[in-house]
Amino acid sequence: MVKGLIQGLHHVTSFSGSARNNIRFYTEILGLQFVKKTVNYDSPDILHLYYGDKTGNPGSVATFFPFSGITRGKAGNSSVTSTMFSIGADSIGFWTNRLKTHQVDFRGPFTRFDEEEYIYFDDFDGIQVELVANAADLRPGCFTAGIPAGHGIKGLYSLTLSYASSEPTLEFLTRHMNHLLLKSDSDRSRLYSKENQPGNYIDLLSRPSMPNHLPGAGTVHHLAFQTSDETSQEKIRTHLSRAGFQPSPVMDRQYFKSIYFREPGGVLMEIATAGPGFLIDESPDELGENLKLPHWLEAKRNDIEAALGMT
Repeated sequence: MVKGLIQGLHHVTSFSGSARNNIRFYTEILGLQFVKKTVNYDSPDILHLYYGDKTGNPGSVATFFPFSGITRGKAGNSSVTSTMFSIGADSIGFWTNRLKTHQVDFRGPFTRFDEEEYIYFDDFDGIQVELVANAADLRPGCFTAGIPAGHGIKGLYSLTLSYASSEPTLEFLTRHMNHLLLKSDSDRSRLYSKENQPGNYIDLLSRPSMPNHLPGAGTVHHLAFQTSDETSQEKIRTHLSRAGFQPSPVMDRQYFKSIYFREPGGVLMEIATAGPGFLIDESPDELGENLKLPHWLEAKRNDIEAALGMT
């Protein structure tokens, strides 16, 4: 048990098609901050785009690998099937009107667990997004032109993971990842780490008849949990290794350090440190404006920009 070391969600990373359409959807429609424009450090010819709150605090961030012309994938079992963002308790009406204005089809509002109201819709690549209204989230969120204070997205609320049977993953999260079961109904279980609040939840769905996911645009690549620092990360890595989950070596992602592993249900998971954060190479006013590269790739900038079509 890695007691106290998992501190909620850090980010979720997905595949998209057009970078331009991805940026438009998440900044112009959803109003998130364009936190960072960089590359996939393992494949520097691929962009890596980050969105979140004003400074990209852990728990607010959604990231994307855009591939122009990539085949559309399909969400299914053994994957994250819904990215859930948190909004204010009285914000559903604002968002239904905004989505109508931007011609984004949505469904709802619906009620889940007899308490929370939500709507859902797809981004331009088919990733299912939910906006969950609640009064418990005290994060200030991201407010931009056209989205007044009180209605902006506050950060991630939860992520929905789907399986033919969610029991192995539920056991893994409670036994090895210090999650507690909060509530459940016929097919959905909600767990949390650290504290019972938005940004710390994981929802597990059992869908026996759903086929497994097909990777491609519009599907999630992995999810990341947050831990405080490299010391706590190494403790988690040691525990996972001893338990037979074969975590990766620590990888330097410039804005955080990461380890990766697959849980019993097949979903790729990451443990990312809370810092140093996205302000180490840009001021808050400059976030997302320029292509940022780690020092070990800076000498290849011209080649990378050419491969990305930025020259």
